[in-house]
Amino acid sequence: MIRSMTAFAACERAATGGSLACELRAVNHRFHELSVRAPEELRAIEPALRERVAQKVSRGKVDLVLRFRPNAGGRAELKVNHPLLAQLSSLAQYADGSFPGLRTDFIELLRFPGVVEEDALDQAGLQSEALALLDTTLAEFVASREREGAKLAAVMRERIDGIERITTQVREWLPEIRAALRAKLEAKLADLKLPLDPGRLEQEVVLNLQKIDVDEELDRLASHVSEARRVLGLPEAVGRRLDFLMQEFNREANTLGSKSVDSRTTQAAVELKVLIEQLREQVQNLE
Repeated sequence: MIRSMTAFAACERAATGGSLACELRAVNHRFHELSVRAPEELRAIEPALRERVAQKVSRGKVDLVLRFRPNAGGRAELKVNHPLLAQLSSLAQYADGSFPGLRTDFIELLRFPGVVEEDALDQAGLQSEALALLDTTLAEFVASREREGAKLAAVMRERIDGIERITTQVREWLPEIRAALRAKLEAKLADLKLPLDPGRLEQEVVLNLQKIDVDEELDRLASHVSEARRVLGLPEAVGRRLDFLMQEFNREANTLGSKSVDSRTTQAAVELKVLIEQLREQVQNLE
């Protein structure tokens, strides 16, 4: 499956005591790198968050942001610890006889540990809801990558078709190029007006033809075209495979250009390199 490395997805849902929001965004990166930002209430599930993302995303620099917003209706109610408050009151009355000037501040009294209690937030429930929200966001995130990947794949297939057309055209030119090289060599030897040994002439022709022989390069280019098409149809991430193939494509195009003795094959090598570079730019965007 062709997937782009760049994508964005955001989801929000009601949750225990408030609302949760999740954002995923990614840009190109050679490897998988994940950055997580989450509120204190969800810090404990960071390993689980990372594991879930890693199962769906194999390449790219990914930012995951989770937000929790408590709402008024969802806040836990404050509870007064009346027995403790009564004990503090008795203590204040007792101390009043010894310290007549002592004054008890009501706000400070409420701040005494244990006087005011708050129902604990349902951490387990909130964490479970956060993981479910991440799964939903991940599904949208991956779908976005696949949509963009489909567009990239269509462009790449056009470039691959272009490479195949050029390879086929060069192969059709080869008999004519070889015949022209042989005629050129015979003309040069004829200009020397020396006795011509047919065996020696044939050796020179063979040696020169070997120097410009590009059959192997064309065969390898054709093989790379077939492999690229096969890889584009694989269900897993294919960015690294195609990145390696681009190096192989480029190597054969360079060799084709270096062996060229005809303006047509020289131009063909240039056009091949342009197509391969365009392909490489697309591959750099793939997961």
